[in-house]
Amino acid sequence: MEIKERQEEKTVSIRTTVSLHNLPDTLTEVYGELMEYLQRQKETMTGYPFVMYHNHDMEALDIEAGFPVEKVLPDEGRVRASRIPGGKVLSAVHTGPYTTLEKSYTPLMTHIEETGLKVTPWMYELYLNCPDETPPEKLQTEICFPLAE
Repeated sequence: MEIKERQEEKTVSIRTTVSLHNLPDTLTEVYGELMEYLQRQKETMTGYPFVMYHNHDMEALDIEAGFPVEKVLPDEGRVRASRIPGGKVLSAVHTGPYTTLEKSYTPLMTHIEETGLKVTPWMYELYLNCPDETPPEKLQTEICFPLAE
């Protein structure tokens, strides 16, 4: 767990509402749609796939899933130009299946509460390797809680 500075990243993303139970299927659909969009634009992602969580309602998660890109790209259908804001974040890398992310969230949340860190109402995860190519026990997810100014 560390506090570090992150640079702003331009992104393309799709924002939707989904239950935690349906999140894996929704992300598969969204990332597929975004890959098709990037192919049509003749562009590639320049960093890690992400999901930004705009709320914490497990039955109606307001998420924005996407990819970083080099430049602002045009909106098309559900795909929107967006960004991951730069600034300081409280960050930790979780290694293991996505179903065990709570093991890394718990100490982060405890640290925020115990130290009185002010964080934004939204946070995000970066997926550092691909679940199609990586065994579940070696998956890496960076959890980022942006610090409020």
